[in-house]
Amino acid sequence: MADAVRVRFDLAYEGTDFAGWAKQPGLRTVQGELEGALSRLYSGLGVLPSLVVAGRTDAGVHARGQVAHLDLTPAQAANIEISRIALSVNGVLGRVADIVVRQTSVAAPGFDARFSALWRRYEYRIADSLPVRSPLTRRTTAWTTKVLDVERMQEVADEFLGLHDWASFCKPRAFATTIRTLQDFRWTRDAEGVVTATLQADAFCHSMVRAVVGASVAVGEGRLGLADVVLLREALERTSAFKVMPARGLTLMAVGYPDAAGLARRAEETRTRRSREALQEQRLALERQIG
Repeated sequence: MADAVRVRFDLAYEGTDFAGWAKQPGLRTVQGELEGALSRLYSGLGVLPSLVVAGRTDAGVHARGQVAHLDLTPAQAANIEISRIALSVNGVLGRVADIVVRQTSVAAPGFDARFSALWRRYEYRIADSLPVRSPLTRRTTAWTTKVLDVERMQEVADEFLGLHDWASFCKPRAFATTIRTLQDFRWTRDAEGVVTATLQADAFCHSMVRAVVGASVAVGEGRLGLADVVLLREALERTSAFKVMPARGLTLMAVGYPDAAGLARRAEETRTRRSREALQEQRLALERQIG
């Protein structure tokens, strides 16, 4: 949009009662709720475009550090106090809301919530024994019945670091690459006994985090060995050898961006790479159909 004023949204949500981020007919979604609130607030300023998000979370997944952007025309921006959009949207959503817009601001030049991102960081929480379970965190923590061997799970994490094809751990999407760089993967047990995975990557493909955590849990419970999950990764095929963990334990914690000078360059690099990867996936799909 020429001469658009780009607004950055920093937000958090408790994902239990949402069918994910993306708008879907007849379903309650984070994007749908936010855009509905914006439409009610600014109905006299014409149609507002859709929000662009850093990472489209699945149904039941939470976020503490989600980022999105919205482009306003100069005329719209002239009639909206950008810094007060957050307060206004939160007012429409209600005091006890499962979405909170923490801040709205004029984005730096070149900023793109999705394509400028350098990394996304997630956490997955697990209560692996009765004494650890808490009804106060039941919506954000998965429960398992066997005590987990965190040291063995860390061996999986160390093996999985780096650039790999994650086809075995992702739900397939047409012409979407499954090659990702896992930059950080750590398992810890906190003072209360909750086991937490921290994962960071340039991007994650669909259901990747919950599948990778599920494979790690299978090792931590003794059902699989490290060599088994490595072979499963290298097979590049979805498997029933382990269970994908439930959504409630997963939270998007933060999204990282370069400094202001690098925003536009990063966005262009990401768009170019994604386009190249999509073309490659199309070629591979055509070859599979022919062969």
